[in-house]
Amino acid sequence: MTLAALGWNERRQKDFAPYADAGLLPGRVVSEHRSHYQVATQSGEIAAEITGRLRQDAGLRSDLPGTGDFVAVRLAAVDGNATIEAVLPRSSALIRKASGEPRPQLIAANVDTVFIVMGLDADYNIARLERYLALVQASGAVAVVVASKTDLASDAATKIAVIRAAASGVAVHPVNAKSGDMGELERYFDGGGTVALVGSSGAGKSTLTNRLIGADVQATQSVRIYDSRGRHTTTHRQLFLRPGGGSIMDTPGMRGLEQWTASDEHVVEDFEDIEGLSLQCRFNNCRHEQEPGCAVRAALERGELAPDRLALYIARDTPKPRRGSDRHGAKS
Repeated sequence: MTLAALGWNERRQKDFAPYADAGLLPGRVVSEHRSHYQVATQSGEIAAEITGRLRQDAGLRSDLPGTGDFVAVRLAAVDGNATIEAVLPRSSALIRKASGEPRPQLIAANVDTVFIVMGLDADYNIARLERYLALVQASGAVAVVVASKTDLASDAATKIAVIRAAASGVAVHPVNAKSGDMGELERYFDGGGTVALVGSSGAGKSTLTNRLIGADVQATQSVRIYDSRGRHTTTHRQLFLRPGGGSIMDTPGMRGLEQWTASDEHVVEDFEDIEGLSLQCRFNNCRHEQEPGCAVRAALERGELAPDRLALYIARDTPKPRRGSDRHGAKS
């Protein structure tokens, strides 16, 4: 295994450069199990856990490492797990609202293409497909629709036409993963590309994963005849290296799907420490960049605020002028 095969490139190397002198190693998270991770490195796959500092500095839970993330790791000095000390900038992030909770959930990171897998049996649902399309398009990855189980639909041509109309401008590939040719899908792995599969349980993601890898790496189960629902055969996100090049990530089925939008209330709550510091800035409309008398920058220079956390805050929120300021932004 090489990191290049898993998508490591010059951009990743540049992002990692600040951590190289600290004795850290680059790696990519290939699976996550609660608070423990499996990380692929140039020397092989290792078990790792995140540091308390990384957990504390994360503005949102989705900022913590997830499957697909490129990370900086420190090997254990004695027997035990290595530690993930930093998450490198993401090229894409597929994030949804966690089921039943007001928080974001990271589904996949640094994927180039997302296969939205939808069966042409009873899994067929255009409204759900449109929600998946919105989710992927907001992630920075390229959406591709894979219409599976073409052998189970007598009206497959009609359904595919409706899919093409709903997914205007998006590539649509009808497939029969059990016996069909995957040739049309191979091109998405060119150049070491990473592809993630999303869709409901029973849509055929695990069968498609096995087909694209050329081995039975994921367990599969038959679906119920009356509604085409399957059990959650895949229980966690897993990134696999393909013998033919590139990597593929299978994900658990998602029956509920809601796009995550961080409201002002969430931002204030998640960055309460920075909001408190901003009240001490000389100017009410301080952007925390080069302004004199910036309490946030002063905390950063004292080492009381992590640079990554401030960068995340600035990227996600623009401080609003508070009451009592004059037209020049000075406090009254």
